[in-house]
Amino acid sequence: MKIVLSPNPYRDKGLKAAQAADKILRQAGAETCMCFPFELERGNAEVPGHLTFLPEEEAFRGADLLVCFGGDGTILHAAKDAQRHDIPVLGVNLGSVGFMAELEVSELSQLSRLTQGKYKLEERMLLDVSVRREGRIIYRDLALNDAVITKGAVARIIDLDVKADGVLVGHFPGDGVVISTPTGSTAYAMSAGGPIVEPTADGILVTPICPHALHARSFVLDRHRAVAVKLGRLSRKTAYLSVDGGRAFRLGGSDQVELCRSKSKARLAKLTNRSFYTVVNQKLGRV
Repeated sequence: MKIVLSPNPYRDKGLKAAQAADKILRQAGAETCMCFPFELERGNAEVPGHLTFLPEEEAFRGADLLVCFGGDGTILHAAKDAQRHDIPVLGVNLGSVGFMAELEVSELSQLSRLTQGKYKLEERMLLDVSVRREGRIIYRDLALNDAVITKGAVARIIDLDVKADGVLVGHFPGDGVVISTPTGSTAYAMSAGGPIVEPTADGILVTPICPHALHARSFVLDRHRAVAVKLGRLSRKTAYLSVDGGRAFRLGGSDQVELCRSKSKARLAKLTNRSFYTVVNQKLGRV
């Protein structure tokens, strides 16, 4: 069994967790290699000199599983890399919350069960996200958590019209709107007042951000809906789109953001039998 380890050196100082996991997996009979989940900023990361890191294409070739170390942002990034190569991902939490992580650092010994096949795979819905400008697609991405359309840092309101299959869902004046998957319901959408949804469900969540309207509510749409978001008539000419917390894409006044359920799915490896509700209560500090 070939397992790729994807450490975040900004979270895992000296890559201690990744090296401990590597030892456990090798002792269990796995073939391992390491690959960074993103390009490092030169001089800003502490990386032991004796470790070897492979480029993505080489590391993922013939791999059976990706083990990622970091917070939810790192795991999101790694999960989409793994999806492109059609392999599942298992997250080890080194962040403050870590809803997507399967293990905490204190549970690394459980990784030995991977080589025995003692794990399950859980599929998660993805969203295809695109931007249409004057009839032409100028931007594409894949969202595991969400696509967020906001006004940026300027203290002003933008008007957004959200449609499903061409029918108006809502007109939302405010800071913006979050279009999320069930996996993303515990991220920005929850902070904006949206519902918590089991991550294995299928549906598209529409949640306004700080709406300047008494009637504004979250909507949970059918998984087959085609969603379109466009700046309303009262908005100024600029808004920003960010997919899974990535780099913001500047939207013009005539642009339309289009979202639908992707044919692809992310696959997460599960080693524990923890209930989603147990995780929610633990992570949100209620238990």
